[in-house]
Amino acid sequence: MPTQTMRAVRLHEHGGPEVLRYDEVPIPEPGPGEVLVRVHAAGVNPPDWYLRGGLTRMPGETESTVGLPVIPGTDVSGVVEAVAADVDAFAVGDEVFGLLRFPSFDGSAYAEYVAAPASDLARKPAGIDHVHAAGAPMAGLTAWQFLIEVGHDHPSPFQETRHRPTALDTGTTVLINGAAGGVGHFALQLAKWKGSQVVAVASGAHESFLSKLGADRFIDYTKSRPEELVHDVDLVLDTVGGPDSSRFLRTLRSGGALFPVFPGDFDEGETAKLGVTVSIAQVRSNGAQLAELGRLLDTGTVRVAIDSTFALADARAAHERAARGHIQGKIVLTVA
Repeated sequence: MPTQTMRAVRLHEHGGPEVLRYDEVPIPEPGPGEVLVRVHAAGVNPPDWYLRGGLTRMPGETESTVGLPVIPGTDVSGVVEAVAADVDAFAVGDEVFGLLRFPSFDGSAYAEYVAAPASDLARKPAGIDHVHAAGAPMAGLTAWQFLIEVGHDHPSPFQETRHRPTALDTGTTVLINGAAGGVGHFALQLAKWKGSQVVAVASGAHESFLSKLGADRFIDYTKSRPEELVHDVDLVLDTVGGPDSSRFLRTLRSGGALFPVFPGDFDEGETAKLGVTVSIAQVRSNGAQLAELGRLLDTGTVRVAIDSTFALADARAAHERAARGHIQGKIVLTVA
């Protein structure tokens, strides 16, 4: 019997968006603990373009785990096509979504079918379509694990101590830098769900969008420096992170916390003097947490904003859109 095939996007070399190739490859077979998912949509995330550009080693790993050719992608929404004998949580025909095998580059989501660990999946919320569901897993779980619950005991590759979210309630104020992006727009909504006051920082084009999501105050970073306008906040979630993240230390009250999504350079003496905490979580696949987030998506308490969609065959155009920046929500690939 000939091997059944599917279409998938693969990298045969590293480089710009032009290296993404639309190939014909064998349909994978689910191993123990896995299900085969017929993919309807796949989310596009920063690790996808990092991998494309040549990053093949996850933080905390000592060597590359990637062999070319490789199918990028981690976020999927689709329908269960087959189930391994030891899986009883899902059945053929179930609609599911998930962040697959993260942290690793083994998600293989840019494809018509994917073999997915059942523990990474949750039932797709009935109230949203596959495109919106595919936009949720990585960005939504990043916001959840930074702000609500880590959900695992794995050591962080970024710090010795375990990340501990700040308790959010009606008495807390949260500043979110990069609030219009994937992680940022989820974080804003989760903070509002907990009752917090939210200061949203983004470019001016996103003001209306963020106000509709519930932001209490908006700062256009192209016109003002938030660290000069805001003081005494309880928590800063900096989705941009990196070397400039330390400028937000001065916005915090004593006892406050700065959570940079991407590591930055911080002076331990300065943070100790200010009496603040800097902490980073490493997002991990977690079907149970995704099910919790899914209930919020189902009721409309949290919604997924879609920046743009592209057919799977047009993954190059999706990555070109990502490279232009100023993304509002999520970029998603659609699979027929």
